[in-house]
Amino acid sequence: MDAWSAVITDHTNHNARLQTGWAGASFSRAAEIIKHTHPSWPQAGRFASTLRNVYLPEIRNGGGCTNGNWELIMMDAAVGIAVFLDDRAAFDKAIDIWRGPVPGYAYQKSDGARPKAPSTCPAKDTQAEIVAYWHGQSRFEDGLAQETCRDFGHSGWGLEAMAHVAETAWHQGVNLYGEAKDRIMDAVYFHTRYELGAAVPSWPCGGSIDRGLGATTEVVVNHYRNRLGLEMGTSQRYTESKRPAGANYFLAWETLTHADSP
Repeated sequence: MDAWSAVITDHTNHNARLQTGWAGASFSRAAEIIKHTHPSWPQAGRFASTLRNVYLPEIRNGGGCTNGNWELIMMDAAVGIAVFLDDRAAFDKAIDIWRGPVPGYAYQKSDGARPKAPSTCPAKDTQAEIVAYWHGQSRFEDGLAQETCRDFGHSGWGLEAMAHVAETAWHQGVNLYGEAKDRIMDAVYFHTRYELGAAVPSWPCGGSIDRGLGATTEVVVNHYRNRLGLEMGTSQRYTESKRPAGANYFLAWETLTHADSP
């Protein structure tokens, strides 16, 4: 953190916002631990300035019409940075944006006949635009994600980032987990059952899915199963099959931090 804060001035290329989300999510969590447990951090102020002036401006306004995992990962970083900086306005803004892509990413029948558009991409409001955005999927059922028919790998990232924001908010006294309980639980179940070998019907993605959800379910299973005592048998079995979870992009050692940890 000290090394990068001495030199980095920007993220570049077409996925600059995503890069910022990947790095900022893990950096902010690590920094929060160091801030409150290490006796001395001489460059803490410089690192905080880097988060505020290099990272946060890149991600604070959301992902627009990109695939949904981008915006959710960006908000994962934004909310973590806001906590580290003790910036309530930035925290509230990240939470407000999160509330937009969550129904725009994981479908529930209560949303209507088709998914809602992400709040930062209101232009996608016709059936044809929504179907194209959902990678050709025109039938919508509980738990389907915007990137399910792209591949389960990106879907796992989106659902994991969704849970990360809810987890950070939980520790700050905001119950996003409660607001989106059925949506999150249904989406995790939808994907983990096929990862465990359930037969794929003909309607999702033309009957052909690209598995590879990865170790992305520890945090959400810990909350609903371990904290709240809700039944998540399929998701729990999948989670256990991926232990121990390592580090990858914006994920880090979540078996260590969340397995059986109410």
